[in-house]
Amino acid sequence: MSELTRDAVAHLAGLARIDLSDAELDRMVGELGVILESVAAVQQAGTEGVEPMSHPLPLINVHRPDVARPSLTPQEALSGAPAVDEQRFSVPRILDED
Repeated sequence: MSELTRDAVAHLAGLARIDLSDAELDRMVGELGVILESVAAVQQAGTEGVEPMSHPLPLINVHRPDVARPSLTPQEALSGAPAVDEQRFSVPRILDED
């Protein structure tokens, strides 16, 4: 693996529009180097025959059929509303038109 340089970190910071001080650049060279070494170590793991997964535990998303069921009529849904306008809840305006 190629050695991470201070110039490379400065270039990446510039691309990300992050303003780093000289001390931060020096520190980031070491910290990013450790991260890159860790990623390289993980890439060396044998993954042949291992199925990709998004979660370490098996998850099942339970769905129910989308079936129309009896529900409230608009009049029943609005029956407890303090104010109604054209089959909708009417609430005080909090924003100007601007």
